[in-house]
Order: sequence, then structure tokens, then C-alpha cells
Amino acid sequence: MPRFDNQTVLVTGGTGGQGTSHVRAFHAEGANVVIGGLDAERGAALADELGPRAHFVHLDVTEESSWAAAVPAAERAFGSLDVLVNNAGVQNPPAPIEHTDRATWSRILDVNLTGTFLGIRAAIPALRRAGGGSIVNIASIMAMGGTAHYAPYVAGKWAVRGLTRTAALELGRDRIRVNTIHPGVIATPFIHEPAAGATAAIADFYSPEPFAVPRLGEPTDVTRLLLFLTSSEASFITGSEYVVDGGLLLGPALPAEAA
Repeated sequence: MPRFDNQTVLVTGGTGGQGTSHVRAFHAEGANVVIGGLDAERGAALADELGPRAHFVHLDVTEESSWAAAVPAAERAFGSLDVLVNNAGVQNPPAPIEHTDRATWSRILDVNLTGTFLGIRAAIPALRRAGGGSIVNIASIMAMGGTAHYAPYVAGKWAVRGLTRTAALELGRDRIRVNTIHPGVIATPFIHEPAAGATAAIADFYSPEPFAVPRLGEPTDVTRLLLFLTSSEASFITGSEYVVDGGLLLGPALPAEAA
């Protein structure tokens, strides 16, 4: 039997590279999928393609009113909400701290941190009504160290780690598990296309050659872990962090001729 039969999953940023991968995989595993996002055309097209077990909701993760509409919409469409994937995120154009303006700082934290906070808060009552469930926050390996010129993004993703652990402590007795995934350099438009106001993409600064697994990640690399963490197979896992980076954080591997 598919792992998510009779369960409803809400994925924010559900029309992006990673988000679409997550939505398709949950759907293939039997879930009702709620595609949350700002791109109504792409979201509606994806929902139409997947059929009656898919539903698009307009969701600006920075707006409380948007969350207040999206979660009830999921329950009306499918009867419950069982899984929340806080996947929506934006990147700042690279700049040193002294040249990072307040508006950029606020925008990045509004989406990546406050949006995650608002999502957790909005989903809690619905997850309780369902008898428990799972929340996974998609962070970044940039939350594991410092990265020059990306202060807003790094700060927000570091904060998501603390938010996740706190939520896990508060919600565990309600049978709601909360975990974090930290993707590395994943081959999506998010890292191949420059952020607004930037001239270079994140991928321009990373060569996979030194990685222990010498390739860029694929969205499915993250999705497979996400499916496990939100399934009953991970029922004893909460407040944990999982890195999907091909060994980038380990440091450079020996070249093949030196091994």
C-alpha cells in the first residue's frame, strides 16, 4: 500500500524545482497534495495534471491571512492536514554585510524564517485534529556554517534550526514530529539562476569536483529523504537535522589519481 494513502500533504513553494519534485512524489505515494505557491498558472496546471487528489492554493508564506485561508482550504478539499513541508524560500543577491540593505535583509528573513514560523503556527490546530502528523522545514547547508556575501540567507536558515528544535519539543506530546532537511547545491533554477538583483548564480561558486560524491544534487535526492521523514517509518524521529549535500561539508575529497 502506498505510504501516504488517505493523508494530505501541503507543500509550500510547490511550483518550484524542489517543490514540484516533492509534490509529485507524495502524490505517487498515494497522498492528497495541496500545492501552495504564488504562481497560480503553474500551480493550477500541476494540479490539473495530477488530477482529483491535487489542489492548488494561493499562498504567500509571509502573510498570516494567506495561511489562515490555505490550511482550511486543505481540510475542506481533503478532510484533514497530515503533513506540512515548509519548502518555500528565496535567496539574497550576494553582497557583503556592509552593502546589504535593510529591505533585502527583511525580505529574506520574512520568507525563509517568518514564513516557516507562520506555517508551523497555522498548521498546528489542523495537525492536532488529524491526530498528529509531521512538519519538515527545508533549510540549507548554509545553516551549518558561515557563507560570505549571503548573510540574510545564512541567518534565516540558522534560525530555522532553532525554531525546528523548539517546535519539536512543544509538539511531540501531540504526536506532531518536526524535523529539518539541509540541502546542498541542488540542480534547480534556485541555484542555476541569479537571485533578483544579482549577476551570478550560486552554482557559479560551487564545483562538485571536490565533493565526496562528485555531482550536483538532484531534487529527488531531497525528496526521497523527505518521504521517509514524513512517513510512519520515521515515527521515533523528531527535532533532527539531515544534510543532503554529497559530502560538501566534509571538505575536499582526494582526487581519483591520489586515492
